[in-house]
Amino acid sequence: QVQLVESGGGLVQAGGSLRLSCAASGSILSINDMGWDRQASGKQRELVARISSGGSTYYADSVKGRFTIARDNREKTVYLQMNSLKPEDTAVYYCNADGRRWFGGLFSSSGPGTQVTVSS
Repeated sequence: QVQLVESGGGLVQAGGSLRLSCAASGSILSINDMGWDRQASGKQRELVARISSGGSTYYADSVKGRFTIARDNREKTVYLQMNSLKPEDTAVYYCNADGRRWFGGLFSSSGPGTQVTVSS
């Protein structure tokens, strides 16, 4: 099994910053893409940012220039630095990763989520 655990969510005022972390553990041989999605109350889940094993990044238009994704391959950890936060960034943020397991097979996993609330 592969587990992902997020941390770093919380309550912050508009204009503030938060840093999310997510550590992957389990029978992991290699990780391809890692990333973050979010889901606001009453809305569909949406992609926020993604980073490949080689470091290529993708950001949703709504967070470009404010959020930065990074990863530590040795620690199997992905980070999301969120600056200039807006009330519309309020959501549950989910970490996800896909790759290969030891002894064959692929995985695609998501964490339980961490709440980010931005007050106006």
